Amino acid sequence: MVGQVEDLTPQDVAKGIAEGRYLLVDVREPNEVAAEAYPDAVVVPLSSFDPRAIPDPAGKQVVFACRSGKRSVTASQAAQMAGLAYDKHLAGGILGWKAAGLPTKPGG
Repeated sequence: MVGQVEDLTPQDVAKGIAEGRYLLVDVREPNEVAAEAYPDAVVVPLSSFDPRAIPDPAGKQVVFACRSGKRSVTASQAAQMAGLAYDKHLAGGILGWKAAGLPTKPGG
């Protein structure tokens, strides 16, 4: 059974990353990440999404992120269907992240 996905604000996510509580998983495609990236995210593209490809969060909570907040919900639900308790995402995606004045970095 797939549960609900919890919306987190950019400020919540940035604070959680800074405090070592969250692992940010960017599910955008490589060409999108190449243009602009979250500073501290692991990239697992949704087009070839495999929840097992997410690194061990080592006690952190996994938070999914994308461009606008739609694909991150899909990824969270897919992870839940695979039996992982990853039920958080960055509401608003990188658009909301930037609108909140949070930093991005050139892709790589």
